[in-house]
Amino acid sequence: MAHYLDPKNDLIFKRIFGEHKHLCKSLLNSMLPLEASQQIVDLEYQQPELVPEIPALKDSIVDVHCTDNRGRKFIVEMQMYWTDSFKSRVLFNASKAYIKQLDNAKEYRFLQPVYALSFVNETFDSDPAVYYHDYKIVNIENREKQIEGLEFVFIELPKFRPGNRAEKKLYDLWLTFLTQINEGEEKVPPALLEEEVTKEAVQYLERSSYNRDELDAYDRYWDVIRTERMYYLDALDEGLTKGMAKGMAKGEAIGLEKGMAKGRAEGLQEGMQKGEAIGLEKGLRDVVLNAKRKGLSITQIQDITNLTKEKIEEILLPPV
Repeated sequence: MAHYLDPKNDLIFKRIFGEHKHLCKSLLNSMLPLEASQQIVDLEYQQPELVPEIPALKDSIVDVHCTDNRGRKFIVEMQMYWTDSFKSRVLFNASKAYIKQLDNAKEYRFLQPVYALSFVNETFDSDPAVYYHDYKIVNIENREKQIEGLEFVFIELPKFRPGNRAEKKLYDLWLTFLTQINEGEEKVPPALLEEEVTKEAVQYLERSSYNRDELDAYDRYWDVIRTERMYYLDALDEGLTKGMAKGMAKGEAIGLEKGMAKGRAEGLQEGMQKGEAIGLEKGLRDVVLNAKRKGLSITQIQDITNLTKEKIEEILLPPV
């Protein structure tokens, strides 16, 4: 019986969508909001442009760059965990691909659109029912009017639930492929084997089709992802610990001062209580600031601290 690997892994994702043009074309045509007349007919792979590294995203991004027969640019990315910095990176990456065309086009009117398709293996939007996010440059008063050139699609994989929609068959199948197969699985959803392109893609998930070195690289990727996640979570814990220590020390000083007037025991107790509150507030403040420096979104910081969005934004305001 076959044992399958996770398609979100760097090695597997690139083998499927970075080496087989017809599979990448099928994925793009089914995921992007392209009209029938705009469907991709053929494409060629290109070397990704180098973009500045973001510490919290150093190794967690897998991307594939390609150009279709019309000259349109497509960037497909798999992001293992979300930070606000990732959205900025996608914008930078797509904008650079758009501008780079001037090296050959020479005139602005010959520039072709750039589409950035990003699969995110975490949730970043608070609405549990919305997982497909399509961004365009639009007129605020009339959203039918738009400036063509850049389009961004972010898909939150954990929110996807397979449907049974004939009109979006490949859309559902590809998302099922990316979300319903985990490492060690011995069987896959039967619907994936009924469609030619997804059936072929499933074959590239079979563990037996990879050699020892490739499997070692597969395992190392997951180790790196776990290490990266641990790195910034540890930074949050460190911020909380330091903040609490500073706050408690300040509380002791307050308690001693009050104790001189009211009696040391009562004053220390009151001061320690106040110090505990100060320590907690200081600790949470340090956590928020550390988390933002590490690129976490406000939603993620809310999950960690249980603070309101307004309180987090207040902490993040620059000092006057």
